[in-house]
Amino acid sequence: MTASMNKKKKKKRINKLALFAGVLCGVVAVGSAALFAMAAYGRTGLRQGEEGESGRQEQSEETQKSQDGLIEDIRAEILPAQGQDESAQEEAEPESKYGGLLQDPEKMRTEKIYAKEAASGDEIVMAFAGDILFDPSYAVMARLQQRGGAVTEAFSEDLLAEMRNADIFMVNNEFPYTSRGEPLTGKQFTFRARPESAAYLTEMGVDIVSLANNHAFDYGEISLLDTLDTLEAMDMPYVGAGRDLEEAKKPASFLINDTRIAIVSATQIERSDNPDTRGAREDLAGVFRCWDPGLLLEEIAAAKAENDIVIVYIHWGTENQAQIDWAQRDQAAKIAEAGADLIIGDHPHCLQPVGYVGEVPVVYSLGNFWFNSRSLDTALVRVRITSQGISVQLIPARQSDCRTVLLTGAEKERVISYINSISENGVLDAEGYLSAKTS
Repeated sequence: MTASMNKKKKKKRINKLALFAGVLCGVVAVGSAALFAMAAYGRTGLRQGEEGESGRQEQSEETQKSQDGLIEDIRAEILPAQGQDESAQEEAEPESKYGGLLQDPEKMRTEKIYAKEAASGDEIVMAFAGDILFDPSYAVMARLQQRGGAVTEAFSEDLLAEMRNADIFMVNNEFPYTSRGEPLTGKQFTFRARPESAAYLTEMGVDIVSLANNHAFDYGEISLLDTLDTLEAMDMPYVGAGRDLEEAKKPASFLINDTRIAIVSATQIERSDNPDTRGAREDLAGVFRCWDPGLLLEEIAAAKAENDIVIVYIHWGTENQAQIDWAQRDQAAKIAEAGADLIIGDHPHCLQPVGYVGEVPVVYSLGNFWFNSRSLDTALVRVRITSQGISVQLIPARQSDCRTVLLTGAEKERVISYINSISENGVLDAEGYLSAKTS
């Protein structure tokens, strides 16, 4: 029971006792006045004889009995009701299983645990999207600036509502925030955004970003360090990269509706022993790499031991290929076995199949969300967590002319039909809800 609840109960008890004292004083005052009047009457009417005196004594006794009875009625009304009210309140407000953790801000800070308030006490709504890019040298950001810079020029109002209304919304931050550094030698595409453009994350309703990708290190170590500083300065949680391996691999956890949800993020890309994007090491900044998945699987298992739900957001797959590749298939099975409750993928720049590994839902690729000038299908994935479990819904959208909009009607049906046609063991209904394919 919290201190504020105890204060409210104490105040309520004081109010009731004050009422009891006030009523008691009123009763005593009225009774005393009555007795005084009767006594005065007795002195002036003494000559009426013993018979009158006897009657007055009987009346006085009746008055006192009436007072006593009224006081007992008030006591019975106030004091038991007080106990019943407190008992009912305690039953209605059970103690949080994470109450102790919530009262330890230092532990929450060091372990990257964030307290969130859900819009509903009955469910937690999460949303996930794919790649975004804020580099002003590339089409989407350049066009946004030409159009005046309002976030509504990047996303339709109805899509923004879906993003902002989620209790927790996550995207892949596919670039560093920096004005320093040099582009990595020999890399075909290198991105960076001005640190002040990170404010768009807040306007979009973003609650956490993944840095586990192949562009977070595009302008060298300084670009990644500037990114971490920029995000921390605006209190934006991130996963998948860090100043050393310990930070890079650490999940972020959210405490919401008395449920603890961990998000682990890692990248397979680039798939070589000497990638352009440096993997974090014990004493070096970098991203959390999982081409060798051993460390990722350990982190998932550790997160599962401390959290109610574990979500893995992973950078994998083959660019511009709708079908999943062998490395996705291989790691999906291992990730599920390690303890993941949901797997969300990005990187291929296009939508890929949905399905299950055992009972674990997998969305293999969300595609570009707001990344380039190409016209292509994308999606927002809405995840609802209730006492009944996890439901996954794919909400079709389309990136076109450097703006992403929500799809409805025939276009929405087209995207859902397409996803179903390429998926092996998952199927979306007319509203995009995922279930296991039965035949």
